Amino acid sequence: MKRVVVTGMGVICPIGLNIAKFGTNLVAGKSGIDRISCFDTTNSAVKVAGEVRNFDPTKHMDLKTVQRTRRAIHFAIPATKEAVAQANLDMTQEPPERVGVVSSTTMEDDYTVQRQWVSSNPNTKSRRVDPLFFTKAAPSAVSLQVGMLLRARGPNTSVNSLCASGTDTIGTALNFIRFGYADVMIAAASDASLDETTISALSVLGSLTKEPDPDKASRPFDLNRSGFVYGEGCGVLVLESLEHAQKRGAPILAEVAGAAWTFDAHDATAPNPETEALAMMSALKDAGVSPEEVDYINAHGTSTKLNDVSETRAIKMAFGDCAYQIPISAHKSMFGHMITAGGAVESIGAILTINKGIIPPTIHYETPDPDCDLDYVPNVAREAEVNICLKDSFGLGGQNCCLVLKRFKG
Repeated sequence: MKRVVVTGMGVICPIGLNIAKFGTNLVAGKSGIDRISCFDTTNSAVKVAGEVRNFDPTKHMDLKTVQRTRRAIHFAIPATKEAVAQANLDMTQEPPERVGVVSSTTMEDDYTVQRQWVSSNPNTKSRRVDPLFFTKAAPSAVSLQVGMLLRARGPNTSVNSLCASGTDTIGTALNFIRFGYADVMIAAASDASLDETTISALSVLGSLTKEPDPDKASRPFDLNRSGFVYGEGCGVLVLESLEHAQKRGAPILAEVAGAAWTFDAHDATAPNPETEALAMMSALKDAGVSPEEVDYINAHGTSTKLNDVSETRAIKMAFGDCAYQIPISAHKSMFGHMITAGGAVESIGAILTINKGIIPPTIHYETPDPDCDLDYVPNVAREAEVNICLKDSFGLGGQNCCLVLKRFKG
């Protein structure tokens, strides 16, 4: 089976608009969570979010493209450019049919959908609908735009497994290369669904924290956690077959050694630790890695009562006594839950951990939870040699995806 490596990465998120800034803030434990500014929260019980601030899409694309696309694509284009530049990928030297794209995103931010409904509603005066509505709103929009940007004519598709989507994107790209459909795959996960309707719906469901203090809002594995913080952002990775990367002298950042998927078939909202553990063990098996070899676990770590306990139990099931020896950290403590993009951004953080030898902390951790009794690297980053990392992602409704990321060794 072909070995697959990561040669480039790009990011737009609440703690950094590029890889350098993101990596610095991640290690520093800097929070990008603040009071919501994108809509009026006067009548909302939820007051905080992980917003991407100070981002100007016109610095990365022409005004016409900005106007004809949505915010998730505004994130994806500069992140893709950064990833491709880091990979030194010259598309004029690549057979375009051997380069593909797989993406994940939400269908569309609710404001756009609402605007179209209002415009076409017979009870309103306006009946004009945006002729580009489908190209803007389609779940495949990110894949289409990234593919056109690169003139990539290989496999082009999109996945959605809710909160596991970003990791799913990387795993799907891995298999396109393994099975010979492409030499290069761009895995692009972008989410900009932070809006009043989404926040209201999740608030009613009880998933989001109503903590008004940004420094206490997202605190994975802490006893007093009260729900997750909604976030937005984008992560893009360039994956290549090892043979192709070495042939063109590309920088190799890490190896994607394994991936696995499971489904709880259990409940529409409540997680199942047994199938989460199965995803972890299956990913390790796919990578040919034993539990004892894992140096670090990059947690899903949403900061909800149910999910953090379930993930902790799943880790114990998958790793046995080794679970207590493995450092675990949750990036969502710093930038919230980016839904379909979170797994990709967090995988980028995990790859930086492998390369820098510094494990980012789980910040805002104050009070241990007896049901969450593992090593969550509380509040302060830790120097450690990390050769193998397990990345967890678990989607609302039970769609699970785990990756094994390794330090590259020829």
